[in-house]
Amino acid sequence: MTPWLRSQHARSAVLLVVAGLATSCQSGSAPEGDDVPGLDLITADGLREVTRTLSSDEFEGRGPSSPGEEKTVAYLTEQFQEAGLQPGNGDSWTQDVPLVSITVEGAPEARIASADGDRSWTWQEDYVAWTKRVVPTVDLTVSDLVFVGYGIVAPEYGWDDYAGVDVEGKTVLILVNDPGYATQDAAVFNGNAMTYYGRWTYKFEEAARQGASGALVIHDTGPAGY
Repeated sequence: MTPWLRSQHARSAVLLVVAGLATSCQSGSAPEGDDVPGLDLITADGLREVTRTLSSDEFEGRGPSSPGEEKTVAYLTEQFQEAGLQPGNGDSWTQDVPLVSITVEGAPEARIASADGDRSWTWQEDYVAWTKRVVPTVDLTVSDLVFVGYGIVAPEYGWDDYAGVDVEGKTVLILVNDPGYATQDAAVFNGNAMTYYGRWTYKFEEAARQGASGALVIHDTGPAGY
């Protein structure tokens, strides 16, 4: 399997805000009720308007390193200035934060070989793949495929899918969700309610702890939901 994933370094910004009136609270007892500086600026109508604005299509989801983020930072800066606040990073309202963007280039190839013959998977139709490793490319080749059930090690539930299984340097094949959903038994894990063990993030983390080189989660709409 050869998923090509390209990482790109980007920079985003976070707002740093210091309330200009807060200095009056540095000594003595903390203010209470109507004595809190600036409290009169916070109103239900104001919160409603800000939420409506930031959640509008104009802000395009406010994603980092996107035009929507630039609009969001400009809007919030304007709101803070109107509220009488002061920037918290010298004269700047923002601070640069390094980010990494990882994207897939082209159509990665996935080919599985078995005693019954070879099979190729079509990108985005049969599978998707990604990595969170900050490297230029990822190339996983000649890796044995090992089925490990739900890929869970949960001592408190008496469950260990990796017991006696060597997955070092191999690719593990994992069922989505956890045993509670499959059995619909309230006594197994949390029954129909997914635990953290059922989430993809846990399964990938556990596979890495076990020494696997890759992990594939078998997706199904029902158990993949909540």
